[in-house]
Amino acid sequence: MPNLKWVFVLCIYIFINNVYIGSCSSSFSSDPTAQQLLDRVSELPGQAFDVSFAHYSGYVTVNEEFGRALFYWFVEAVDEPSSKPLVLWLNGGPGCSSIAYGMAEELGPFHIEEDGKTLYLNPYAWNQVANVLFLDSPVGVGFSYSNTSADLLTNGDKRTASDSLTFLLKWLERFPQYKGRDFYIAGESYAGHYVPQLSQAISRYNSATNEKTINLKGYMVGNALTDDYHDHLGLFEFMWAAGMISDETYKQLNLLCDSQSFIHFSGQCDKALDMASTELGDIDPYSIFTPPCTASSSLSSQQKKRLHMVGHIGRTYDPCTEKHSVVYFNQPEVQKALHVHSEKAPSKWDTCSDVVNLNWNDAPTSVLDIYRELMQSGVRIWIFSGDTDSVIPVTSTRYSVNALNLTTVGPWHAWYNDGQVGGWTQQYEGLTFVTVRGAGHEVPLHKPKQALTLFKSFLAGNSMPAFEQVSDF
Repeated sequence: MPNLKWVFVLCIYIFINNVYIGSCSSSFSSDPTAQQLLDRVSELPGQAFDVSFAHYSGYVTVNEEFGRALFYWFVEAVDEPSSKPLVLWLNGGPGCSSIAYGMAEELGPFHIEEDGKTLYLNPYAWNQVANVLFLDSPVGVGFSYSNTSADLLTNGDKRTASDSLTFLLKWLERFPQYKGRDFYIAGESYAGHYVPQLSQAISRYNSATNEKTINLKGYMVGNALTDDYHDHLGLFEFMWAAGMISDETYKQLNLLCDSQSFIHFSGQCDKALDMASTELGDIDPYSIFTPPCTASSSLSSQQKKRLHMVGHIGRTYDPCTEKHSVVYFNQPEVQKALHVHSEKAPSKWDTCSDVVNLNWNDAPTSVLDIYRELMQSGVRIWIFSGDTDSVIPVTSTRYSVNALNLTTVGPWHAWYNDGQVGGWTQQYEGLTFVTVRGAGHEVPLHKPKQALTLFKSFLAGNSMPAFEQVSDF
């Protein structure tokens, strides 16, 4: 049995010098909070600036028998983290990394320059108003792994929710200062399944145990897969109305695909989708009015500045952010700084895993039943939609929301940001729906300032800001 006093001194040395020694954490198995110290990130490669907040990254084992371990990156709020809520962010896919998207190009504080090596601060990071936890889920995604290779072939909605709940309970043992803190979940795309399913699992766990270790207050999803039938209906309508597909293809899609699963579809539907893809041409379907990465080099810097300005001060929209992430997170020194178990994690880091996606095990055709259940329990629920996304477009979300047959308590109206229309919103009994004008599938990437306004309103439980007349006097 080692002398814990001297082990603690050794671990302080390890932390200060940013050296990773796996045996150090095991020495503290009786004190899980000591791992919090070991998970702290002192500095990142390419970081030429100081930050006023602490951040941590590492693993939580969610299944000892099979060795399933989920990777997280946690950033505390810039100011007074002890008074701010805890928010979990999830990306979808299924099979895509929350580190790649949520952290590195959307709402996280650290974004990556074109060289794939240098970082810059995101002025509209969500940790300005909350403590934000990014999770790579399920195993096989990002740096998350399993010691049992078959686990990568048997992922699905049910196990993802179960493992994510286990992750949260264990993570809160490591970070006990967040137990009982106001807790929210947010995400986009296929997280339209993950977020409500995890919220349901938490709600049922709290009821069964009569505990509030995870003090769930609400969830928010964007451009979210919600109900296969209504999402397909809105998808085909959006592509046709925007002039992206032909009348004949529109008819074929509705005939062959409207009752299909978004994850597993028939061969005939697959052919119709291929035809639609051909007719779309070389565009970015996730953001139909901005250039795809392959076309970005043909635009001059002045063209990009004039046509594709986004909210980052002094920055233009970069359609190749994913490529920069692949370069950055595959650097050994970056993985060392983030405490990645490189001997167990996927040998090559990527933004999404085809293995996970193509072998997805279970996916319900709808999560609207979960909405109905959680609305009854008083969970705050918001759905937002960037209106230039053609993958899960605003029409899909409107059809899915309408299928709930909710009572309107706040009529459809524009909301404003800096005196300009930021989008439109409608409040229902138990749910708020918000669109973000000019945003694509990844709202915090395309409209970061408006996304932060949306997030602040959600946390506060307030309506989206109305227009305020600015006086000349």
